[in-house]
Amino acid sequence: MFCPPFIRRLRFALPILSLLTACQPDKPATTETDATHQVRDDLGRQLTVPTHPRRIMALAPSMTEMLYAVADTSTIVARTQVCDYPAAALRKPVINSYPLDLERLVALKPDIVFTTEGMTTPADAQRLQELGIPVYYQRYQKMEDIFRGLTDLGRLLDRPVPAKRVVDSLRTELVRITAQVPPQPLPRVLAITWTDPIYVYGQNTLFTNKILLAGGQNAVVEKFAQPYPALTREYILKLNPDVLIGGSFGKMDSTFFRLYPELKRINAYRNHRVYAATDDLMSRPSPRVVASVRELKQLLNSK
Repeated sequence: MFCPPFIRRLRFALPILSLLTACQPDKPATTETDATHQVRDDLGRQLTVPTHPRRIMALAPSMTEMLYAVADTSTIVARTQVCDYPAAALRKPVINSYPLDLERLVALKPDIVFTTEGMTTPADAQRLQELGIPVYYQRYQKMEDIFRGLTDLGRLLDRPVPAKRVVDSLRTELVRITAQVPPQPLPRVLAITWTDPIYVYGQNTLFTNKILLAGGQNAVVEKFAQPYPALTREYILKLNPDVLIGGSFGKMDSTFFRLYPELKRINAYRNHRVYAATDDLMSRPSPRVVASVRELKQLLNSK
């Protein structure tokens, strides 16, 4: 049978083409764990993050608590030097957050780092992102922001069911705590974070929402530029808070009021309504925020 020359050449070339094709390296397929998507954090920053992160950490103790409430804890690769709750966090390697130990953090190769507004500098976040590690900020000013933050973590970590379970439980407990109608007028509460100079929880802090739910009101009604403003003694005398939170009466009497004896004229001192609150519960916007409301309510009900 006549076979045209180009057919004969094609028959000879086909085995070679097959061999060459077989020797070509396979193009890596995009796996589920390689997938990414675009998100915006609470500061409005657009980030590219893994769809299924497998190595995570937080640069704020409150955020570490959030991760332990929602995440698969085996994916948490580190904690900061001030992260001490829950107890399981103490078994994780420590990354210094201030100043940030950048080299050690990068060596752990986290897929994403979580933090809160004010805890990680924009410069540190930028350096990490330049190294391929997205930094996701959360911001909290009300209780609802924490519930939303937990829900967002559930979505980002592919753990929506555990996140919903935690949020539902916290909401149920908060309803139980706040069911009783507080007496009127609401006591004016001044919460101190530092004594020299006198720094307090300002109006634009989570404390304002917590104390309202507990049956009181923040004595600081003016909104300052700083969330935790420094107040003068004259300003505090003008506020004349009914309740002071910063330490037990005995401790504050021998320290704070010895340093500022003129403040003994405020209602809180004259009525012995000076109390100590658990620092972590007061300062950390974490899943324990409902426990903080419970504690504040107990303090307000103390006589």
